[in-house]
Amino acid sequence: MPTFQPWTLKQARALFDKPFLDLLFNAQEVHRKYFKPGEIQVSTLLSIKTGACPEDCKYCPQSARHRANVNSEQLIQVEQVLDAARKARDSGSTRFCMGAAWKNPYDRDLPILEKMIRGVKEIGLETCMTLGMLNDRQANRLAKAGLDFYNHNLDTSPEFYSSIVTTRKYQDRLDTISAIRQAGIKVCSGGIIGLGETIDDRAGLLVQLANLPEPPESVPINMLVKVHGTPLSNAEDVEPFDFIRTIAVARIMMPRSYVRLSAGREKMNDQIQALCFMAGTNSVFYGCQLLTTSNPEEDRDISLFNKLGLTIERVSTARSDVEDMNELTKKIVPVNTAQYYNAED
Repeated sequence: MPTFQPWTLKQARALFDKPFLDLLFNAQEVHRKYFKPGEIQVSTLLSIKTGACPEDCKYCPQSARHRANVNSEQLIQVEQVLDAARKARDSGSTRFCMGAAWKNPYDRDLPILEKMIRGVKEIGLETCMTLGMLNDRQANRLAKAGLDFYNHNLDTSPEFYSSIVTTRKYQDRLDTISAIRQAGIKVCSGGIIGLGETIDDRAGLLVQLANLPEPPESVPINMLVKVHGTPLSNAEDVEPFDFIRTIAVARIMMPRSYVRLSAGREKMNDQIQALCFMAGTNSVFYGCQLLTTSNPEEDRDISLFNKLGLTIERVSTARSDVEDMNELTKKIVPVNTAQYYNAED
């Protein structure tokens, strides 16, 4: 159970209704209280299995049910992943995210996924995966391999969810997040703005995330990338100020979480992105490709970072929390050995 006072929809909606400049000021105050200003976390995302997904998410060009121009590819080779990870590291990323278009992974795929995790960590990057739904056993295997983060977005509010996805329930997503957390993997979970949702839906999404037993360590806020052939290809554009408001409210409601400016960034000019950073963004996807959609080129990002005086956060990737626990467990001296001291003797 949460140890904090849960957020209500009314409280979240009140934040959305605040005057824009007051909201940004409050968000920046919260951000500076919990994070070093001017420092951002940088991730790179690679599609390790593309297309032919059985899900019917209306926003996704990888769904086999839609007619987007996406070539299906099987799970790629481990060495291809490691080559991409090296390039990401050399370009400045500190976390490498691997995404597969699955409803859920099969057990036969886990040995390859475990090799990918171990290999990327040896390169010196934090690891993240998004593979669809996981059961407890699968989550534990990925944790033992050293996976640092798992991404599983809630997408939108519980009330609006069935309008976007019908091939899984909202509770399925919550159950996967619970399995991830119980396995000791850090949670990356956020949503998408621009699906046709209301302001209450945006508030409801953030209430769901903030009121998890432990809020996600990373909260990606995506702006819908409209892809021809998907049911939402003609969705109404999101007003930039409304998107920035969502970033600011997420920062206030989840003060210790990294808030990531994610998909849709290619369509944002430098001024919009600067306001997102002012509103509390301190994480971005970096590189030219996000799964099957484009992202700003690295040179443009570097130029923007320099203009704003942003520096990349450095991390230690020696071992994950689960690996540390396993190592400590090995050092525990068993009972009934010469090294064990029994106070009752």
